[in-house]
Amino acid sequence: MAQIQLDELDEKILQLVSQNARTPFLEVARECNVSGAAIHQRIQKLTSQGVIKGSEFIIDPVKVGYHTCAYMGLFLKDSNAFEGVVSALKKIPEIVECHYTTGKYAMYLKIYAKDNAHFLNIIHDKIQVIEGIASTETLISLGEAFRRQITVERDKE
Repeated sequence: MAQIQLDELDEKILQLVSQNARTPFLEVARECNVSGAAIHQRIQKLTSQGVIKGSEFIIDPVKVGYHTCAYMGLFLKDSNAFEGVVSALKKIPEIVECHYTTGKYAMYLKIYAKDNAHFLNIIHDKIQVIEGIASTETLISLGEAFRRQITVERDKE
C-alpha cells in the first residue's frame, strides 16, 4: 500500500486527535486556525484513506478484573497452519493482539487473564489444544511502562 502524503494541517490534526479522540472538531479547528468544516472534511478524508482507523474507548483491564497480562510466542508445526491457527485464536476473547513475526516465533500474542490460574486455563484448555501449534513460550508482564500512538511527521525532502 502506498504511503499517504500528509501536509502540515493533517499532521496537526492527527497529533491532536491521537491524544484524545473525543476532542471536539471545533477545538481542533481553533488549535489549527481553520474552520470546523475544514477539520470535519480533513478527518473524513484521513478516515477514507485509512490513515485514521476509527476511534475507541480504552478499557483498563485491571479495573474490569484482568490482573494478568502476558505475551506469548507461538511455534507452529507447519507454516501452512497459519490460517487455521489464527481462526482458532480469534475465538479466544482474552487474546487481544496477534502478530505474525520474523525470528524465533511464527506468531506473537498479547493476552489478558483474571489471574495466573485463569491464564493457566487459557494456555492449557484454549491455546495448546489448537491444531497446528507445536509449542508456546510465555512472558508475564509486570506492568506497562508506557503506551503511545505513533508520531506523524512528513518526510522532509
